[in-house]
Amino acid sequence: MKLLTILTFVFAFYSANSNAQHTASKQVDTFTIEAPHLKTNKKIWVYLPKSYKTSTTKFPVVYMHDAQNIFDAKTSYIGEWKVDEYLDSLATKQAIIVAIEHGNEKRIDELTPFKNDKYGGGQGNLYLDFIIYTLKPHIDATFRTKSDAKNTTIMGSSLGGLLSFYAIVKYPGIFGNAGVFSPSFWYSDKIYDLVKNTKIPETSRFYFLVGSEESEDMVPNQIKMIALLKENGINEKQIKNLIIEGGKHNEALWSNNFGEAFEWLIEY
Repeated sequence: MKLLTILTFVFAFYSANSNAQHTASKQVDTFTIEAPHLKTNKKIWVYLPKSYKTSTTKFPVVYMHDAQNIFDAKTSYIGEWKVDEYLDSLATKQAIIVAIEHGNEKRIDELTPFKNDKYGGGQGNLYLDFIIYTLKPHIDATFRTKSDAKNTTIMGSSLGGLLSFYAIVKYPGIFGNAGVFSPSFWYSDKIYDLVKNTKIPETSRFYFLVGSEESEDMVPNQIKMIALLKENGINEKQIKNLIIEGGKHNEALWSNNFGEAFEWLIEY
């Protein structure tokens, strides 16, 4: 099942839906930035709230992975998260969304903090170095952001869920909140060792989501991780844990549950 999941998403993330129309909101723009830690350039998609141009407000920031699947049906494989449509519909609570395009054949390398004997990877620290030392300073200098950890969220699904979880545990002074959707905790047991050996602050907040019809170990692994966090002193207020009955490992699951996760993660 793990191999099938990996192969399915390798194909999915390298492909675009050539038959679809562009659906990105007019609030979404893109730019390209050098990623020296990854020795490449990265295309970045940015969603600005509707009120951004007519106010002086500073906004929280949500960093997301796999930008091709976040805003636009044309660039996604089998559906987008519809993050922009959801945010366009809100009257009040808003944030700047910064979505980073995956690296195609480099995606597994970038979104895994540890190596796997079968699938390799393990370049997640370099990817996070790019976000922390290059992208985030650029975003904070260019846009009106609330740049502190309390107002900085990192969010993703599958390997992106794994990487987002790793990021908040490893860098709690940068990322105060994490949206952890369908996390690939099976990729390496070292993620559990990291939690066991790390003091996680009371300010860190985790939103976990998984579907009951994903791989056979997805739900047990999430339950195991949450139990480990609690053993390490994390309290109930810091964790939101959703198991969606019938949910499968796909964009539909993540899109349908993005709104509730966003509103819990962005509390101000």
